[in-house]
Amino acid sequence: MDEIRGDETRDEANGAGGGGSAGDGDGIRGVAGGTAPVPLSVLDLVTVGQGRTATQALRTGVEIARLAESRGFHRYWVAEHHSMPGVASSSPAVILAHIAARTERIRLGSGGVMLPNHAPLVIAEQFGTLEAMAPGRVDLGLGRAPGTDGATAAALRRSDRLNEGAEDFPQQLMELIRFLDDDFPDGHPYSRIHAVPGPVQATAPGGVQSAHRPSVWLLGSSGFSARLAGTLGLPFAFAHHFSAQNTIPALDLYRDSFRPSAVLDAPYALIGVSALAADEEREARREVLTGALSMLRLRSGRPGLIPSPEEAEAYAFSPMEREFVDGWLANVVHGTADEVRTGLDDLAKRTGADELMITANAHGGDARLRSYDLIADAYGLPTAAA
Repeated sequence: MDEIRGDETRDEANGAGGGGSAGDGDGIRGVAGGTAPVPLSVLDLVTVGQGRTATQALRTGVEIARLAESRGFHRYWVAEHHSMPGVASSSPAVILAHIAARTERIRLGSGGVMLPNHAPLVIAEQFGTLEAMAPGRVDLGLGRAPGTDGATAAALRRSDRLNEGAEDFPQQLMELIRFLDDDFPDGHPYSRIHAVPGPVQATAPGGVQSAHRPSVWLLGSSGFSARLAGTLGLPFAFAHHFSAQNTIPALDLYRDSFRPSAVLDAPYALIGVSALAADEEREARREVLTGALSMLRLRSGRPGLIPSPEEAEAYAFSPMEREFVDGWLANVVHGTADEVRTGLDDLAKRTGADELMITANAHGGDARLRSYDLIADAYGLPTAAA
């Protein structure tokens, strides 16, 4: 960790948010709506159920983003995954461009881009382009995991030295920030290379500097990124939805490690939460069981499309499989809208999270849309017609 400490790194972090003054975070901090304890956001895995196509899943993504915008959710994120038939989010920048053209206000971002899979310059260009498409609305969430299995990661990176990529994450991050800010020092090998769209365009004759640039977040499911985000004064997103046992230790580590920066004057952490509301508790249970069975198959090396509620209910779980599913569902807030609201309120209180990012995993798009609507109703968020 020595490479991310010291005055030089602190100066780099101070430029990592762009646009906003300390404490503002250029759109990082949200405002809680209605009776919600904290701002609410959406993480969309763009899931593909049996009998459905990726085209349908992506159309549902647009519907979810538009619903989230109309109901007052703060941001909509997608996450990079690869070689998973049931998840159609392998290209976050492409999906976000599609969503940006169909929304007006909601913040859009990655939750996240797995940086070791990519050259930092490519990500700076992709998200600089998104920022030009949707000024002041773009978040760049970065993770160091591959977002897939080892063989697929090797194919993505053209290398089987996967640990090396994770260990190089701090250096890759600082390189990416340098490209976003266009501030490599004189004599650096990249000092004459510019990410476009980006700040360099303001230095050309007649150029005008954009008022914004993507807000950089670090993502994690353990302590590494929590400490790094705190050290650099960046916002932090924790994957509570699949690493609940590490949530409070990671958030404590982030807060204890935090150094104020030009991006934030105080820590800001959101957590991803798996939650699904339905009109009846039994209906919610049927829907979340499809996600649990899908995760069981993924963890068993048999990834596939999201099964239907009928298949999930009829599945003959072995005792070991049942134990896994019960443990998984214990971390999914589900039930009626009132039950989900109570569960989310409790989670916000227990963790002290500054924002809850809700992911609704189910077979069909209608169930997911209905869930976000019900949660918005439970907290008295604006109606879709407002």
